[in-house]
Amino acid sequence: MGATFPYRAGLFNFPFGWFIIAAMSDTPHRMHHDMGGQPAGPVSLAEHEIEPWEKRIEALLRCMQLREKPVVTVDELRRGIEELPPKLYDSLSYYERWIASLTNILVEKGVLSRAEIEQRMSALKAARAKEPS
Repeated sequence: MGATFPYRAGLFNFPFGWFIIAAMSDTPHRMHHDMGGQPAGPVSLAEHEIEPWEKRIEALLRCMQLREKPVVTVDELRRGIEELPPKLYDSLSYYERWIASLTNILVEKGVLSRAEIEQRMSALKAARAKEPS
């Protein structure tokens, strides 16, 4: 069950005025990423080294946030992660979710186009294919 409101639906007179309240407990909704309290198996508490690419993603996000006018906010990043389709969300690691969210936000805001991203990804794949194994 998701979070529930302690009141049933109805018209309530609070000290600050009358309000109509829909009972969330009547229609609980939990988004896929909200796994709190659900059986999901053990969580590994082992320390792990942060990979260089993960550090770059963290730095990239900070650069976009610490500008006078942020390109992306932490709330937008979270919204983007929460909007990922369940199968995609489950298949990505923590920082891969950041990448997916940042990509969608930058396209949404017109900072980059999907075509620009696809073109750059193709160029990177071609360069990597030329590298000796």
